[in-house]
Amino acid sequence: MSSSFEPSMSTSRPPIGGPSLADTLPNINFGFDELRDRMAKFTAKFDAFIEQGRKRVLEERNQFRMNVAELQEDQRMKKKDIEILQLRTNTYQQTMTKEAAETREMQGAIGQLTSQRDRQAAARDALKEQIAATQKDIDARLAAQRAHQAQLEAQARFNVPELDFWVTNLCLRIEGAGVEDRLKFVYTHVDEKNWEREAWFELCTGSRDYDVRHCRPKLEREKVEKLLDRVNETRELATLLKGMRELFVEAMRS
Repeated sequence: MSSSFEPSMSTSRPPIGGPSLADTLPNINFGFDELRDRMAKFTAKFDAFIEQGRKRVLEERNQFRMNVAELQEDQRMKKKDIEILQLRTNTYQQTMTKEAAETREMQGAIGQLTSQRDRQAAARDALKEQIAATQKDIDARLAAQRAHQAQLEAQARFNVPELDFWVTNLCLRIEGAGVEDRLKFVYTHVDEKNWEREAWFELCTGSRDYDVRHCRPKLEREKVEKLLDRVNETRELATLLKGMRELFVEAMRS
């Protein structure tokens, strides 16, 4: 608060008929407007300070709650980790106990095997003689198998032109069946009413004996099995091709 005093123009008594006594009093300015303005500014600053403080308290409270929540989550995760570690520890202890038991069991088994080895050592010479005899028999069988394989390969070289002959004469074509070790044989001119009508069968060649898995039109399985027995005995594919065509023609007529 500030005040100012303005002295009068003269301290002498005014003449009669001049200014009044009130006009001669000093002019006092208490500065109420300035004080009101300063109080308003102070109030605004104080309110802003209180608002900032309140916001800061709220932010600190929220941050504190977040920190507490994070600590609780960390505690929960650590507790879970401890439970997992405890479970692993228990599992490890059980595994160790089991392995110790297995070790004792293996040691006992090793002792038994040692005893068996000692007993079997006496029969080793006899087994060597038996193995030599068996090896001799195996060599003979392998030689016979190689001779048979060579015969089959020689026969296969002659089967190529023979197969072309039957393909032409039996109105036959050979296709892949979409499966490994399986061929599809398709006939035409088997139906007297429709020469374009096709009949086919799938031949499985994955094993030593031939086998017919699927055919259209369907044939009596007993007749097909009888034909396969004859073919597997002679190993002549031409017999199978002619026989299947005859069965298809018979089926078309019926």
